[in-house]
Order: sequence, then C-alpha cells, then structure tokens
Amino acid sequence: MSMTHDHIELSLEQSLDHCIKCNICTAACPVSAVTDLFPGPKYVGPQAQRFRGQHQPSPDESVDYCSGCRVCNTVCPTGVRIAELNARARAKIVADHGLPLRNRLLERSELLGRLGCGPQAPLANFTLTNSLLRLAIERIVGVARKAPLPAFATYTFRSWFKRREQRTGNTEQRTIDDRRPTIDQSHRPSSIVHRQVVYFHGCATNYYEPRVGIAAVEVLERNGFEVILAQQNCCGLPMLSNGDFDAARRYHEHNIAKLLPYIQRGIPVVGTSTSCTLTLKEEAPELLGMHETGARMLAEQTYDIFEFLWLLHERGELNTNFTPITRTLPYHPPCQLRAHRIGRPALDVLALVPGLRLDESTASCCGIAGTYGLKREKYQIAMDVGAELFDVVRASGSDLALCDSETCRWQITHGSGVATQHPIELLRAAYA
Repeated sequence: MSMTHDHIELSLEQSLDHCIKCNICTAACPVSAVTDLFPGPKYVGPQAQRFRGQHQPSPDESVDYCSGCRVCNTVCPTGVRIAELNARARAKIVADHGLPLRNRLLERSELLGRLGCGPQAPLANFTLTNSLLRLAIERIVGVARKAPLPAFATYTFRSWFKRREQRTGNTEQRTIDDRRPTIDQSHRPSSIVHRQVVYFHGCATNYYEPRVGIAAVEVLERNGFEVILAQQNCCGLPMLSNGDFDAARRYHEHNIAKLLPYIQRGIPVVGTSTSCTLTLKEEAPELLGMHETGARMLAEQTYDIFEFLWLLHERGELNTNFTPITRTLPYHPPCQLRAHRIGRPALDVLALVPGLRLDESTASCCGIAGTYGLKREKYQIAMDVGAELFDVVRASGSDLALCDSETCRWQITHGSGVATQHPIELLRAAYA
C-alpha cells in the first residue's frame, strides 16, 4: 500500500472513531428507509470499517447498496466521513472480485456517448425505447428495462461550439493568452475588463443535452466572459461510484493535465453538471488521495455555474437585465449540489428574475444516484427512494421542474411524468 493510501486510510480511521452511534445517519438515509438490503450508513460505514483489514475480505458486501448520496455526511453531527468509508469499501470489493461487465459498461459514459450520439442517434434511441430489446438487455447485461436511459442527441455540444467558433472566426488556440488572471488570490472572480472561463460540459451535455451547454455559453457571454472549450474527458465519477478507482485516477489525471494550463493563467473552470464539478473539487481528490499541486489548483478554481454567477452578483457584476417570467416552478436541489456546501445558488440567482417563483423540494433524494438506479437489482429501490419527490413534483401542477443534475432530471421525468430543465436554461430565457 502506498504512502498516499496510508494517509487516506489513517484519515478515515480517525474519522470513524468520532462515531457516537447516534443513528442520525441511519434515520436520514433514503436507501435504508425503503429496503432491508441496506442496513444503514452506521452499520455499513464506521461500524463495519473496524473489521475491514488490508488482508481480509469485507465483512459485509451490503455496502454495494449504498447509493453514495452523501446525506449521511451532511447530517452526521461529529463529521464522520461515512460516504468515503463506503466508497472505499466498495472499491476493495472490486479490487478483490473484479468489476462486473454491466458496471464496466455503465461507467464508460464517454464510450456510450460516442457510440450513440450523432447520425446514428435515431437507431440508438429506438433500441433504448423498444421494450423487447430492453428486456433482452436486462436479462443479458443487467440494466433494468424500465430505467430512465436518456436519448442521444443528433450532434455533440462540442461540434456545435466548433461550428460556432468557425462562423465567428475564433479558435481554441486564440483564446489561450497571457493576460492577467481572472481569479484573485481568494479564488473569486476578479473585476477586470477581459474575462475568460473554461467550460466543463461533462458527458451528459456533450452527448445527450447540448442545449444545456448552449444555454451556459450564452449566459456567460451575456456577463462579459469569453468561453473557452478546453480538451477534457469524463470527470471519473461513474468509475468512483462503481468502485473502479484505478480508472477514475487515470481520468482525473488526464483532466488535470488538460485543464492545468488554463488554471495556471488564472482562468477558472465552470461546469453545469453539479456532479462533475463536485468530482473535480472534492470527490476525486479526496477518495483517490490526489492532493498534489495540480489537483489542488483545479479543485480550488472549479465552480458550479450558479455558484459562479452568484459570486458575480455579490460583486455587483452580474447582468440582471432580465425579461420577466411569470411562472411558479418546483425546484429540486440534488444530493451532489448539497454536498458542495454552497447553499442554493440557483434559487438565489433566479430569484432576481421578475415574476419567477421557485418552490424548493424538501425531498431527500430522487433515488437514481448516477448509475445506481439503472441496475436491475436496484431499480425499484431507486424508485421507492424518489417516490416522495415524484409526488411533490406532480402535486405542484406544473408542466416543468428544475434540477441541477442531469441524472436526477431524467429520474424526475421518469418517475413523475413532468418535463425537466437545468436552471441555466431558464436563466438563458430570462436574458432573451
């Protein structure tokens, strides 16, 4: 075991010793509330961890039923890092027994995106919606036949951006320059005339929802930013969630190498997937023990898009020339957003739009947890976890709900029948 892993294990061991067995985490856990297959965060996390040794098998493989929603971390009064304990226990199971083919396929979001997105999208989408083919996929691969698989787009976000740059005469190479940093020493957007940001779109925007990226680019440009589309790859969260830490490390290292030249010039990274930004800021560095300078700089200068916009507003630099939108919409803050510990910046920014009212959901979780709810044995658990949220959305009477996470949006629509959008799409409409 490397010194880095020794450091991680020591940190986690010190964390679990703070557990006072209060069971608050178990009471708040959305998974243990709906199934006996998961006995709860306390048992599977700090309690079981005491019996996990370097050269012995995990005493309880029910840890695989942890969805990684991080609600336990949020409510723990003594700061035990329960989600991290569970994630690393799952990784040990994978290291000991290997990664199932189904999980290996689900974690390769870039590969699946390249296979299905583009001119072949109609055929790929037919496969995803055909009940007989989905039944065959469930029986052969283990992906639940009713799970909400998103429709592939007929074009990628990156292809849209490239065509747009060609029309305007800009290229990615021209956007990298030696101007002064756009972030000050406190890692907050600075007030200068020429401002640049790197947009981290993530796999979902690139292959399934290009409209989210288009909205983000237009909103950032409305606020005087030149948007740079740097080379990037999957953030690695699907690998982390499935216990494939070796692959996640490679992906995170690649992103550091691709984004660090911009970070070193003080150009911040802004993302629309709250899961991706949390991975760059915290999950990958913490779970993988990557605390070298490059990883730390990327973590410090990565922002979720509404976090970034609200910071602009606090400096008096946000363009608030909004067109009124007279609507009342339900809004669900996803688990990954709450794990950022930045409040509800989408609510704060959209509250500036005249006539717009957002009703925040108090439901704990939608249940999908990335690839968790796509798995045959976990699909019904995910639906039961999300039932409260689905009821809230339906009871609102609205034909549209807002959520910052792509997989949560797909799950909300699947469970409630109500269409969903990223909040940035609504903000773009307010600038129209």
